[in-house]
Amino acid sequence: MQRFAIILAAGKGTRMKSNIEGMPKVAFPLLGKPMICYVLDALSGLRFDKLCVIAGYGKETVASLASPYGEIFTQEEQKGTADAVSAARALADKEGVTLVCSGDTPLLTDRTIEALLLAHETNHNDATVLTSLVRDPYGYGRIKRNGAALERIVSQKECTPELSAIHEVNTGVYAFDNHLLFSALDRYLALPAKEYHLSDIVNALINDGRRVGAFAIGDDTEALSVNDRYQLSVATKALRERINKRWMIHGVTFEDPDTAYVGPEVKLSRDTVIRSGVHIYGKSTIGHQNVIGPDCYFENVTIGERNKIQYCHLVDTIVDDDTDLGPYFRTRKGVHIHSKAHVGNFNEMKNVEFGEGSKCAHLSYLGDADIGEGVNVGCGTIIANYDGVNKFRSAIGDRVFLGSGSTIISPVHIGDEAFVAAGSTVNKDVPSGDMAIARAHQENKPGYAKVLKEKALAKKKK
Repeated sequence: MQRFAIILAAGKGTRMKSNIEGMPKVAFPLLGKPMICYVLDALSGLRFDKLCVIAGYGKETVASLASPYGEIFTQEEQKGTADAVSAARALADKEGVTLVCSGDTPLLTDRTIEALLLAHETNHNDATVLTSLVRDPYGYGRIKRNGAALERIVSQKECTPELSAIHEVNTGVYAFDNHLLFSALDRYLALPAKEYHLSDIVNALINDGRRVGAFAIGDDTEALSVNDRYQLSVATKALRERINKRWMIHGVTFEDPDTAYVGPEVKLSRDTVIRSGVHIYGKSTIGHQNVIGPDCYFENVTIGERNKIQYCHLVDTIVDDDTDLGPYFRTRKGVHIHSKAHVGNFNEMKNVEFGEGSKCAHLSYLGDADIGEGVNVGCGTIIANYDGVNKFRSAIGDRVFLGSGSTIISPVHIGDEAFVAAGSTVNKDVPSGDMAIARAHQENKPGYAKVLKEKALAKKKK
């Protein structure tokens, strides 16, 4: 039997209160990843013959996120979930089962979706509703049963006090016989209404005597849909707890899981310690036996083994093994820190190869440079790589000594085992083994410090 999926992603999400033009609700990120991508990833691991995404507000943004997964259809005017499903009319003549879910349910898992479809097919249902037991059912459609049978989905505004007390709710996830779904849509959408809802399609099928079932979800957090910024934070917390728990079970230590944020595509390895205040996002990979944190931000990094990294902000960076980084070290794109290096406090690197065993202890900026092995970068060293228009790259050989306060004006080449004296400004190549001194001639004027101070005080009085 063929399987199809329709993901509803057409709404603006007015309760998100966003002024960002073209930013639909489903594009809001959780742990660095747009919420619709969680749904799409859950579906992509299952067998669907066709996956349809219904876009509307901000359709260019939705298409950019969802087109790698399936085909984009447009709901021109947002008139409810049933109207949105009808936009995927390309499925109307196909035989099979169609899953319908929303792009704002980022906690829904592939296991639950597969279990719903299996229950639908095993019970030979015409439609199956995914339900959940929640503590606070307000705002959800209630599941009214007659014994085990589904009798009706009742909207919040239709609830009597008795129905309001029901805690089993509609999650907005459905499985339908595909032909029956589009046949029912044709009849329902012909009626005059401001909005058309899928729950009404389900109720109509029940009234027609069709076989409609309800499949209860195991974990009620999966039913959470995100409609405002508070619910976004609740979903983020639940997702963070799910991810951190998985890594702890696999041998990673979290000193304080409540303050550690690990993205869904991050990979961690055994015996690594994640300390408090750590954020790791993007396609990052962390090897074995590292100590990360406290207070680090990583994005798209590859970290080897046995590194100690604290109070660092690393982006698009590779770190090999046995390094000691931080505190207060920042990298931007294109940095590769080789093994056994030390980079200390208040340093910044951009587009740099930093060689094995090299050291940069403090207060330096290194940009666009190839730095060899065993190099000592003195305090306050600057590689000046920009002339206001163009960027230039310098090469520094092995075992070079860059004295404190050096300025390297790119592009220059400093050969192996060269020595740059402290306070030098270097704008010419330095051959291997040479010493470079580039300082202005020093002149001392006896007693002139007092004269300067008296002039300064006189100006202040004016």
